[in-house]
Amino acid sequence: MGKALIIGAGGVASVAVHKCVQNSEVFEEICIASRTKSKCDELKAKLDGGKTKITTAQVDADNVDELIALINEVKPDIVMNLALPYQDLTIMDACLATKTNYMDTANYEPHDTAKFEYSWQWDYKERFEQAGITALLGSGFDPGVTGVFSAYALKHYFDEIEYIDILDCNGGDHGYPFATNFNPEINIREVSANGKYWENGEWIETKPMEIKRVYDFKEVGEKDMYLLYHEELESLAKNMPGLKRIRFFMTFGQSYLTHLKALENVGMTSIEPIEYEGKQIIPLQFLKAVLPDPASLGPRTVGKTNIGCIFKGKKDGKDKTYYVYNICDHQECYKEVGSQAISYTTGVPAMIGAAMVMTGKWNKPGVYNVEEFNPDPFMEELNKWGLPWVEDFNPVLVDELPEEVKESELVR
Repeated sequence: MGKALIIGAGGVASVAVHKCVQNSEVFEEICIASRTKSKCDELKAKLDGGKTKITTAQVDADNVDELIALINEVKPDIVMNLALPYQDLTIMDACLATKTNYMDTANYEPHDTAKFEYSWQWDYKERFEQAGITALLGSGFDPGVTGVFSAYALKHYFDEIEYIDILDCNGGDHGYPFATNFNPEINIREVSANGKYWENGEWIETKPMEIKRVYDFKEVGEKDMYLLYHEELESLAKNMPGLKRIRFFMTFGQSYLTHLKALENVGMTSIEPIEYEGKQIIPLQFLKAVLPDPASLGPRTVGKTNIGCIFKGKKDGKDKTYYVYNICDHQECYKEVGSQAISYTTGVPAMIGAAMVMTGKWNKPGVYNVEEFNPDPFMEELNKWGLPWVEDFNPVLVDELPEEVKESELVR
């Protein structure tokens, strides 16, 4: 069927590579490229011998000319950007220059400030249309599957969706007092930023961790969840007609929040450069260097994730609610692909999104978020490749829970 160039060799890329090799009918050939080629070679050594031909390459994803040279050499049908969000635009530029399809799992982030917005990438729409190539944005879980869930709910169960709550629960325990399940830099920027949700056509800002609810998640149990801003809120608020409100909640344990508050209070989560022994260093990047590598958490993490969307809206003039979610077991993921469920739930949809473009099921020139395509083939693939979904037509709504609004856990 085709060839993919996968840029990145971290936890998510590792899962995506495993899944591409499993799906050898679509991925006849893959090239894994990263700044550190030895990581790519390790992945190749683990997975060589199957039907998918695997090659590796070294590339600096911040360097457009290097990327163009590599794409011209590999001649892939799609570039799967599983590097860092800071590198989205350089990789998109290289795809434009070579007229190659593009996909990623997270929106572009400038180094200097946490924005979590799509504006830079949406600005590429006309250029991708003119080049006749597709850019698929945010094909992870959230963003990603949550957008597909939204499109599926609208297509099959609602005339109009008025309210969406995205609930992201990680019930996993890795045994460390403090560690992050994915890139610490991105994770801590996300959590320590102000919260924000969309209601009645405007954005309402909250303090970090200001709004808390306790939700009883299937197969995980009761967990504290907090309102955060997440980038799929921006695209879904734009792409879901008739929407009145959309919010995002994520679970955190008390130990994580206590450590994060202490680190923030002493300046370790800052992205402002400081001078240390004659060098400029960014405290958050230094903190990343001393924390456990998220890729090392796999063998120690036990428990499950439960991520999904609760919808409320109208069908045939009547009120309707619907909850669709996936439960993923950390240890089962580790047994299958050597990574915990956080990487697994992002890496599997990355492979599926790339396959959707490569097989022509999701293929129109321009820049699109996942919810702008037909959700049905993607939903089928989720069940097939390890992320089966569950439906509940009578869920407990977040608005039915007792309010637990309190002073921010992360007061500056």
